[in-house]
Amino acid sequence: MTIRAIPQGWVLETRTTGYALGVNDAGRLSHRYWGVRLPYLEDYPLAANPAGWASFNGPTHLTPEEYPAYGGISYIDPCLKVTFADGVRDLVLQIDPAQQASFSQTELTIHLCDTYYPLLVTLHYRVHAEYDLIERWVTLHNLSEQNITVERVLSAQWHLPGHEKYHLTHVNGRWLDEFHLLREPLVQGIKVLESRRLTTSHHHNPWFTLDRNTADEQRGEVWFGVLAWSGNWRISAEVTEFASTRVNIGLNDWDFAWNLAAKQSFTTPSSYAGYTDEGFGGASRRLHDFVRTTVVPNPHLTHKVLYNSWEATLFDVNEHAQLELARLAAEMGVELFVMDDGWFHGRTLDNAGLGDWWPDKQKFPQGLTPLIQGVNALGMDFGLWLEPEMVNPDSDLYRAHPDWVLHFPTRARTEGRNQLILNIARPDVQDYLISLIDRLLSEHTITFIKWDMNRNVSEPGWPEAEGEPREIWVRYVQGLYHIWHTLRTRHPGVIWQSCSGGGGRADFGILREADQIWVSDNTEATARLAIQEGFSHIFPPSTMEAWVTDASEHLISLEFRFHVSMCGVLGIGGHLLRWSERERAEAKRLIAQYKEIRSTIQSGDLYRLRSPQHHPFSAIQYVSKDRSEAVLFAFRTYIPDPVELPPLYLCGLDPDARYRIDGVDDVRSGQAWMHAGLRVGLNNFQSSLLRVWRV
Repeated sequence: MTIRAIPQGWVLETRTTGYALGVNDAGRLSHRYWGVRLPYLEDYPLAANPAGWASFNGPTHLTPEEYPAYGGISYIDPCLKVTFADGVRDLVLQIDPAQQASFSQTELTIHLCDTYYPLLVTLHYRVHAEYDLIERWVTLHNLSEQNITVERVLSAQWHLPGHEKYHLTHVNGRWLDEFHLLREPLVQGIKVLESRRLTTSHHHNPWFTLDRNTADEQRGEVWFGVLAWSGNWRISAEVTEFASTRVNIGLNDWDFAWNLAAKQSFTTPSSYAGYTDEGFGGASRRLHDFVRTTVVPNPHLTHKVLYNSWEATLFDVNEHAQLELARLAAEMGVELFVMDDGWFHGRTLDNAGLGDWWPDKQKFPQGLTPLIQGVNALGMDFGLWLEPEMVNPDSDLYRAHPDWVLHFPTRARTEGRNQLILNIARPDVQDYLISLIDRLLSEHTITFIKWDMNRNVSEPGWPEAEGEPREIWVRYVQGLYHIWHTLRTRHPGVIWQSCSGGGGRADFGILREADQIWVSDNTEATARLAIQEGFSHIFPPSTMEAWVTDASEHLISLEFRFHVSMCGVLGIGGHLLRWSERERAEAKRLIAQYKEIRSTIQSGDLYRLRSPQHHPFSAIQYVSKDRSEAVLFAFRTYIPDPVELPPLYLCGLDPDARYRIDGVDDVRSGQAWMHAGLRVGLNNFQSSLLRVWRV
């Protein structure tokens, strides 16, 4: 499990996988292998030396280059395209004879340079051996005295074994309907997934898996990857006429350019990718472990049960009403009380106040302190909703600084939800938000922030900016990260949640600053089953905030709604004042039960037994790392009777150990539960939670 240099190039090995690259006879840095780890270094194939195909496709076009640039007789979708100061738009990269490469046990750095122009391209590789992941990113160095215009710079190109046919799995959706899985065959040409919205978007996500159409949840070879970026991104999966398949991933080059000034550098976001022969479940479990231990700010954090008051009060918030809800929440066992939109200066509806982040004197004449103290006295932490990237034209901030929003001087400023987007690429806007939110957190005992963003971009202009205006797409996200990181560093005890109208900003980049993601504004339980399944392919349950609300309350039982939300980080968002004593008592029981099992749910291994996107009878299982216990959820939506539900085949148990299951008389081996199965009887819109113990 290391990086080793050999005469044929380099081999990167993780716990179970191998990745090889090297320089071919023509001097091109070429991909050699990606798959199961091979026993000996000499087992890895040599770099290919294709001869080309007549005059129309030269050897470069057929070479599986590790990081192809635009230039020469090659028509592969490139990773890098630049224009030099003299107008030349052609790159010829070779291993830098002065620096070549350097490596350690876990990192490999390869330097490529243009054969004429002083442009250095550094390819970075980092091995995360325990998680079977390889991280890649790129740094451009302009060593000249003249500017270079960068028109495309991707993070990586990932090559799959050639002469095979693959299926691509990805997610798509829209607001209220995110994370639907799509699996489709790749054919000759380029399949593009992207965001042009300034955020990751509800519509697609920078994640992919590829398989030979032979993989399922538990078995089969799968290649998978993500991009750690919270702005515009692009994935292009290309199948050539010469039977090669490759995936480009990185910053979206749509409307993008970067002025790489003399002696300056530019670094791309990281892409993480891996291989497994344990199917789609094996791929997601590797990502889950990596996120929980390496990516998020607070590894292995036990997330608290929260109550959010939004659906109970909307904008009509005040100290008395919030404390009334807080008392009921505390009686049920809630640990964190979160006040949502409506608390700040001038906020009575969604048409005013954004940008003025201090308590509204009409609603909170004594400020937030009495409310927070009241919540703390009830034994709960206090959290708050913010939407710092936005501003209403009806706000003190906008009246003082109308130039601070994204805009073009000759165009109307398009509002979405009555709001405009602050240009947080600007250092003065960053300083304003940091100062205001830092003061809010310093003056109050706040332990949780839900950071929202309720619209996508329009008029992405920055008239006062010097240089290339199309840098805004990257500089905005860099500004976002700077604000979050600065605040998180100053207030390490605050837990941050990423929300963008639900799942509009869910990615590995934002998870470096946020421990949670608000998956969707859709809280209807049967819809959430499908949304949460797609989310689980990429992110662990510990990052998935899920509320129990009053949506479809006349159709779906409170227990069913709780069971769906217990599949992640449990939250409650219903109108507690309208719940009966019986409902609150049932909620108290279920919250207590969740606290008993949440370590397994939040930190254990997840197995998707039956897909809610494909079956009205679905099931999901969580297994503790030591395999001593497990939690099984089963859900039935609507199936016409009569029907016999199929058995559920458990996963992840110790095959030689014996296990007992709630409500089942038999004690059987893990092997038996996994291969003989378990029958669970459910009526329509009924669910079941079963605990499994090793005896």
